[in-house]
Amino acid sequence: MKKFSYKFTGFNAEIFNFFKELEKNNNIEWFHKNKSNYQKFLIEPSKAFVNEIAPFLNRLNPSIRSEPKFNETIMRLNKDMRFSKDEPYRTFLLIHFGRFKLDSEFYLYFDSNGFAMGMFINRRKGTNLYFNQNLKKFEKDIIEVCNKYKINGNYSLSDLEKNSEVIVKNFVADKHIKYLNDIDYILLERNKQISKKILFSDEIVLETIRMISQLYPLYCFAISPFPLKELENFEENFGEIVI
Repeated sequence: MKKFSYKFTGFNAEIFNFFKELEKNNNIEWFHKNKSNYQKFLIEPSKAFVNEIAPFLNRLNPSIRSEPKFNETIMRLNKDMRFSKDEPYRTFLLIHFGRFKLDSEFYLYFDSNGFAMGMFINRRKGTNLYFNQNLKKFEKDIIEVCNKYKINGNYSLSDLEKNSEVIVKNFVADKHIKYLNDIDYILLERNKQISKKILFSDEIVLETIRMISQLYPLYCFAISPFPLKELENFEENFGEIVI
């Protein structure tokens, strides 16, 4: 595989302008005329960002996908043309880190309105999906993890299936864990806005690593039938972090 050599220096404010224009001109002709901006402001920085954070992810959990590939860590903008002839392109950029399609994962999200980062949890039943069963079995441990790792109060709780409707602005596990039982596609999104200084510089890499490190103890309950063992391994290898 040819190594991607673009150096990551941060994302660019033009990414938001690109999506504003795409919303007005969601057609093949406009997109082809602006393909150079698509490459310059979306794809090149996204691939470079994934490359930059890959060593951390490989150490954290080698099963998390960390190569800069479309539909693995970077969602394609173009939709399936069989079903999307009127609006052939998605008007958002999603950079995401999970083990497989529709796995629980960490993400960065851009659209015309701004930027968001957090964790998606798939509560549905399925192969290698464990949050549903662990939520019932390890409720007290999940509450403890959210408190210990300062997840409480730093993330909003949303329902992805309801157009990312915010259920709780400041999620606190011991008060709001009951809501998790009612949502299949859970979003825990960081509620503190990222400054432009960080987003438009390589500091966003460290900020993302901090976020993933903070949320990973909860992620353990989504990826393993033995989440406490997974959590123990995380604490042994990374220490009991304080964020």
